[in-house]
Amino acid sequence: MTPGPQWQAHIDPLAALRTPGDPPWDVYLTGDVFLDIIFTGLDSAPVRGTESWARGMGSSPGGVANMATALARLGLRTSLAAAFGDDHYGEYCWDALEQGEGIDLAPSRTVPGWHSSVTVSMAYEGERTMVSHGHEPPPEESAPEHAPRARAAVASLTPGRIAPWIAEAARAGTRIFADVGWDDTGVWDLAGLADLAHCEAFLPNAEEAMRYTGADCPRAAAHALTAHVPLAVVTLGADGAYAVDRRTGESAEVPAIAVEALDPTGAGDVFVAGFVTGTLAGWPLADRLAFAGLTAALSVQEFGGSLSAPGWAEIAAWWRRVQSVEEQDPAALRRYAFLDRLVPGEERVRPWPLRRAVPTIGFGRSA
Repeated sequence: MTPGPQWQAHIDPLAALRTPGDPPWDVYLTGDVFLDIIFTGLDSAPVRGTESWARGMGSSPGGVANMATALARLGLRTSLAAAFGDDHYGEYCWDALEQGEGIDLAPSRTVPGWHSSVTVSMAYEGERTMVSHGHEPPPEESAPEHAPRARAAVASLTPGRIAPWIAEAARAGTRIFADVGWDDTGVWDLAGLADLAHCEAFLPNAEEAMRYTGADCPRAAAHALTAHVPLAVVTLGADGAYAVDRRTGESAEVPAIAVEALDPTGAGDVFVAGFVTGTLAGWPLADRLAFAGLTAALSVQEFGGSLSAPGWAEIAAWWRRVQSVEEQDPAALRRYAFLDRLVPGEERVRPWPLRRAVPTIGFGRSA
């Protein structure tokens, strides 16, 4: 059983903005899809020469699928370009994303004779250890040369590499949101991120932001980044997030929500998805940061990457629940009061906390 939009409260955060001439997609993204196999309930890290038993296990599409799923569950019309193996793993991931989550895979392709990339993730003590295996798809199976029309796109920048589709999409009016991975070269030169010039927003974590700018604190790094991109959003881990918008001169900082973190897999992707949703909906900067932080906090309370991405049912249930807690900080409640106009009524909200069905490859299919 794969969780999907059929059990999510249906909310379109862009409903008031839609017109007949809109692009067909709200968000486009491209990247590598992995099959994630997650072992949970480990008391400690595996020890060499011993056998460890996990009390739980789940399987789900991972990699770029984490963000695609998070976007789709928040009600955005999402299109994904990725290569899928023609093995059972690839078939499972394709079906989970297209049928389970309603993600458009028209720009994606199945590569004959190429096996799916796989990550095994072991979650324990609020952290994770991962082992991955995969091969680059054949060169002719690279991402589509032209991105579909979309309001926005999420691009993962790679130092020293240019993705021509980013500049083309930006010229066509697509708003580009960029993240970045760790620079294994150790150079940390913003000039190596040439596509940043085409981006509206850049969302690194604190360590990445400081290394790229040479700043001695994340907030100073965010301000320095606005010399290269209009909107800089720096995630601060347990301290929340800080953002600066060069165009308006506005800055905002929102603290993190204190939660018991079971598995941080995909939390960064969920944060980006929440921020993109709020930006496309035209929310104030502080509300966008708060919403992104909330969705990320909800995700780390569940195991897995795409498995843990929250939808509006979870968001609504959390909001109803925290308002019922006695002696709740009024200032904290006011920070999330914007949810009142967004979440569904109580009659459409399931009890909280919620438990998801954990999908297993091939489960429930006839031989």
